Amino acid sequence: MMTAKRGRPRNVETQNAILAASYELLLEHGFGAVTIEKIAERAKVSKATIYKWWPNKGAVIMDGYMSAATARLPVPDTGSVFEDVRIHASNLVDFLSSREGKVITQIVGEGQSDPGLAEEYRTRYIQPRRREAWGIFEKGIERGQLKKDCDIGLCIDLVYGAMFYRMLVTGEPIDTEFVQRSLISLFEGIKSRS
Repeated sequence: MMTAKRGRPRNVETQNAILAASYELLLEHGFGAVTIEKIAERAKVSKATIYKWWPNKGAVIMDGYMSAATARLPVPDTGSVFEDVRIHASNLVDFLSSREGKVITQIVGEGQSDPGLAEEYRTRYIQPRRREAWGIFEKGIERGQLKKDCDIGLCIDLVYGAMFYRMLVTGEPIDTEFVQRSLISLFEGIKSRS
């Protein structure tokens, strides 16, 4: 998550205060209104302390966001790849539909004109979620529940890309029924026939 730097180790209490401040400000005011100055003021630290541990506003905000979001998006392991993907995707839908989850649309939007922020949300939010999903599909192949030649990257794009497309482009609802219908269609093509 956070980039390790040389020097004194981080004070966990100070780090947590900074992450909490960045997350609270993000929810209260949106990404565009959050500044390093406001985070420092809320956390009762200096701007230099923040910059010692994070390279920019996007990095500290994404770490604050991820520390809060990770607990809400556990990786299931029920023994059924369909159930695991359904639970994982449904948890994501529930999260994206929440007040906290809707912030990601702001971050993605801001990232269109801020390449540094785009890199931060890809590295700190999208890629970790993708790795989690990848692991679920790999287990499905290992268990013989999916075809051995299943294109995991494409499956992830089909499941999770559809959610983000609706959320960011069409505005159509994303809910657990949408997840269920999507997965039934996808799994018809990738489940093992043996």
